[in-house]
Amino acid sequence: MASPIKEKLPMTLHDLSEWTHDHVFDQGNALAERGARIVTWVTIAMMVIEITGGWWFNSMALLADGWHMSSHAIAIGLSAFAYAAARRHARDPRYAFGTWKIEILSGFASAIFLLGVAGLMVFGSVERLLTPAPIHYQEAMIIAAIGLVVNIVCAVILGHAHEHTHGHEHTHHDHDDHGHEHHHDLNLKSAYVHVVADAATSVLALVALAGGWFYGWAWLDPVMGLVGAVVVGVWAVGLVKQTSTVLLDREMDHPVVREIREAVEPDGAQGATRITDLHVWRVGRSSYACALSVVTRDEHLSPARVREQLAVHEEIVHVTVEIHRWPATT
Repeated sequence: MASPIKEKLPMTLHDLSEWTHDHVFDQGNALAERGARIVTWVTIAMMVIEITGGWWFNSMALLADGWHMSSHAIAIGLSAFAYAAARRHARDPRYAFGTWKIEILSGFASAIFLLGVAGLMVFGSVERLLTPAPIHYQEAMIIAAIGLVVNIVCAVILGHAHEHTHGHEHTHHDHDDHGHEHHHDLNLKSAYVHVVADAATSVLALVALAGGWFYGWAWLDPVMGLVGAVVVGVWAVGLVKQTSTVLLDREMDHPVVREIREAVEPDGAQGATRITDLHVWRVGRSSYACALSVVTRDEHLSPARVREQLAVHEEIVHVTVEIHRWPATT
């Protein structure tokens, strides 16, 4: 009997649609993109106010918070740009597995920005410890308080986008019981971490200014700058690890790899089919591609059948299969 493919030959380009598909593996995050744009402009406005106030009132904590916010404006703006670029080029065939990693690259760059900010905060705080200067506490506290309110508003805007995304993905996958971790939008998370880090430094600035104003502890201002640098640095390192894991395709310890093996090798090492080569990588927040090479004694096993076995795992959106026949022993 002729194979289904041969029976369809000769075929037109229209007929090929049964075997082809697009490479849009992630639908983007319109709410997060809009939120990132709003937060960028709000952050820029507050950055100018804090830097001006820190310089005018001679507060290292407030000035550090202002420069810290300037890096946030760049990083959050980069997040908004990444969403737009990924959306605009989503169907560009030059991107072999879609454009989602543009967002991850933005998150990685944001994390590097955070590390740079932490370093600058350490430098500025140590300098102020060595060369103290008078601070206009009351005025600086007012600006720091305004900055904190602005950060809270920005965090709410981005947090709403995060909750919306998480809720949608939970509904989409609630029939699965794979024990997977939640699939975070790392581009959104990077913007959110910037805002939360800035809110934390605003709180530390307020504490430092209050201590200096009421108790004369001028040293508390640069010390809080150092504490803020440590907090920001820890968050930045965590974000670098998460984004670099995706960028470097370090996914082979993910539960989805075990699921692929269980689906293709149902009988384990004693079965007629063995996976000899397997590569899995992420192509979207909750989407994976895989390429596998199979050696089998099952003469009926075909690439289509392997894809059917993997179809129960809807997060696996792209499968490339190579099958080698292992002659049965006589």
